[in-house]
Amino acid sequence: MSIVHADPAADRALLRAAGLRVTRPRVAVLSALRSWPHADASSVLAAVRADLPQVSHQAVYDCLHVLTGAGLVRSLQPAGSAARYEIAAHDNHHHLVCRGCGTLVDVPCRTGSAPCLHAPEDHGFLIDEAEVYYWGLCPACRDGQDEAAPPSSSAAVP
Repeated sequence: MSIVHADPAADRALLRAAGLRVTRPRVAVLSALRSWPHADASSVLAAVRADLPQVSHQAVYDCLHVLTGAGLVRSLQPAGSAARYEIAAHDNHHHLVCRGCGTLVDVPCRTGSAPCLHAPEDHGFLIDEAEVYYWGLCPACRDGQDEAAPPSSSAAVP
């Protein structure tokens, strides 16, 4: 699993613009997420190690934490799933999750602006975002599903 370097110069500029130090692991993590959106930390680690074999687990976890804190990466954690990561697009999109295989795909927000949902009671909060997960079965899982057994609503997502 090797990283496709879309534009390392753009990733370095992105890090600088966010006030972050440019390091090879940070650039590699961003590149990995461009190649494999919605990857979990172990998948990001495997991709980064293809280019930087000496990088530690902790370095990749630290990079994900710092990049998420800076708003460059978004952490997603659908119920029953390990955290997954994507480049933060700031486009107010949502996600569709397959109950069978755990595939996670982007779907646009219906309204396009945040927050797209409004709580009936805000309890004094200033709400600026709504996170939506749609759940179902992807076409591959639907085609392979045993018609005698309905899908479980509590199936763990890998």
